[in-house]
Amino acid sequence: MYVVHFFENKVEILNQLLGSVPELGEPISIKGRKGKVTGVNQVDDKHVHVQITVEKAAVKKPTAADLAKKKKR
Repeated sequence: MYVVHFFENKVEILNQLLGSVPELGEPISIKGRKGKVTGVNQVDDKHVHVQITVEKAAVKKPTAADLAKKKKR
């Protein structure tokens, strides 16, 4: 069993006790966000630091049609 610490831009997002260490380039989902493993650093026998990059969510903009649908008072 390994204690795996997940980092994004030097900020620890999550740590888990896992049976296997994630591999480089493996797709991963943490806290409902999708990302990829960009680096794996074995600290000692039990501790592993994993660097990830999380995909940015698309920002939805309200369209003019949506504003026209609102009821005017």
